[in-house]
Amino acid sequence: MADAEAPAGGRAIPFEYRPLSAEECGGEQGWFTWNMVDRTRFNTAVLGEMRVRREGNLCRLRMFPERRHTNLTDNVHGGVTLALIDISLFSAMHINGSGEAGPSVTVDLSTQFVGGGDPAKPLDAVTEIVRETGKMLFLRGQCVQAGADGAEEIIASFSGIIRKMRSRPQ
Repeated sequence: MADAEAPAGGRAIPFEYRPLSAEECGGEQGWFTWNMVDRTRFNTAVLGEMRVRREGNLCRLRMFPERRHTNLTDNVHGGVTLALIDISLFSAMHINGSGEAGPSVTVDLSTQFVGGGDPAKPLDAVTEIVRETGKMLFLRGQCVQAGADGAEEIIASFSGIIRKMRSRPQ
């Protein structure tokens, strides 16, 4: 659903979520866009175009690093990785949970960096919901990239808590 559309009786969502063809995704299937409709907002303005897909009980959010996302050692900057992780909590809530991603907020985010991200490869945050209550969502996951042998290489591990909130009346 594109952002300009409002669900029946609801408020327009602030992000673009539409299916992508396998041709648009290098032959990979099941991807959707995950971008702010207002491209000047943090998510898309800083990280660029992203895509998301469900993988069973997991949610995979992918970004495509560029030179502007690197640090002085030519790895993906830790702040970029943290931003991707934070956004992944909300994509997981949208894909596998029951809250509204737009008005909800991050309460806690704990991250352990275990490797440097390669800016020449897509960077994925793979997130799962550990528990969901009426107002809270507890999540965990890993940031990964394709390794030299084709297996996923872990860049960071994380856990986070989201406070689910409802849209305010307009």
